[in-house]
Amino acid sequence: MNKSERLINKYNVQGPRYTSYPTVPFWKTESFSLEKWKTSVQRSFQENNQDGISIYIHLPFCESLCTFCGCHKHITKQHSVEESYIDAVIREWQLYLKLFEKKPLIKELHLGGGTPTFFSSENLHYLITHVCQNTTIDSQSEFSFEGHPNNTSEQHLKTLYDLGFRRVSFGIQDYDTVVQKAIHRIQPFEKVKTVHEIANRIGYTSISHDLIFGLPHQTQENFLQTIHLTNTLKPDRISLYSYAHVPWIKGVGQRGFRDEDLPSASEKRKIYESAKKELYNNGYYEVGMDHFALTSDSLYNAFENKKLHRNFMGYTTNNTKLLIGLGVSAISDSWYGYAQNEKTVADYIRIVDTGKIPVFRGHLLTQRELIVRQHILNLICHFKTDVYNTEDIAEILHKLEPLIRDGMLLIENNSIQVTETGKVFIRNICMCFDEYLVDSNHTNLFSKTV
Repeated sequence: MNKSERLINKYNVQGPRYTSYPTVPFWKTESFSLEKWKTSVQRSFQENNQDGISIYIHLPFCESLCTFCGCHKHITKQHSVEESYIDAVIREWQLYLKLFEKKPLIKELHLGGGTPTFFSSENLHYLITHVCQNTTIDSQSEFSFEGHPNNTSEQHLKTLYDLGFRRVSFGIQDYDTVVQKAIHRIQPFEKVKTVHEIANRIGYTSISHDLIFGLPHQTQENFLQTIHLTNTLKPDRISLYSYAHVPWIKGVGQRGFRDEDLPSASEKRKIYESAKKELYNNGYYEVGMDHFALTSDSLYNAFENKKLHRNFMGYTTNNTKLLIGLGVSAISDSWYGYAQNEKTVADYIRIVDTGKIPVFRGHLLTQRELIVRQHILNLICHFKTDVYNTEDIAEILHKLEPLIRDGMLLIENNSIQVTETGKVFIRNICMCFDEYLVDSNHTNLFSKTV
């Protein structure tokens, strides 16, 4: 067994992806309330409005179920649901506007899902124009959306471009037909090529492709073909995600294939390493965790200039402290707390109709949690963090000792630096800072880290 296989066997455990700290399973929901959440939002807005806010809008509808998907979605072919849902999102946003003392400065807006391009271009236009009313749009704002290659039309791209969108992310996953059939995501390369080139022609400055390794029936050889086809289109960014197989959490959707159809942990790692090597050979640089970008892309520049940020929308180039999540299951972040909306369309609309912000759970951070959160953000965004409190150093160093011995970290004075070997295990490194994992049984709470 070589060193790489030994490390995979040792560290391939269940662990968080750290879109938040504390992670959702450890939120103290019993001490959370809607009124406390509103106070937290107002505090953040007052302290940070000059830096702008971010808005995430969750559009949950999909016409068919992809069996790899872990998102909150609502499967339907009935497009009559669009108008009532959009009206509810706009009303929710108006409830937040009432909390602010002045017009918010929008620095970032992202449409996620589900499938945002399930909605007609006319309805998306209606949604965005109403959300942007009574706000100020920052001159350096970044508007982005997720597009399904099979239903993203030229009209979608034109409409959103005219509204200020300059970044689009296409969900590709894998081009192999056997893999596509297993995950119920059939989309030929020519379809992706067409929509990618239309976006280029219209003027989108950052086009991203999302790929997933570790899918059923995936091999090193067939995934390299996916990487090759991706390189022919040269997207500005590539997200190379590890498939999170958590059917005990996500239910029947992830049981569209057998567990034995998945590549082993060592094979999965080989798939990733060979894909990463090909991306390097084609001018891409690793940015944070799971992401690669060309040097011309804003994500790379943010990483190089130590301005990269990570929140519930993923990696961003704008370090805003206040993120408002609108729509079903959307999570908001005031920096001092988190709040998640109702998870079903019916409950979400029902609560909004009563004139209340439709959150159903959340967490308010302690001062200690804010410190740990910053360390984890530093590691995931910059592969480095500085620890100055001597008490913290002793405690954290003890947890990090095995990873230091395995060549994942370099520690000099107060600085903890992740090595090239350690980047693969960044989630494991962050887990050493996570105080909630020490005495808890977190089996079946998270996906495997490798």
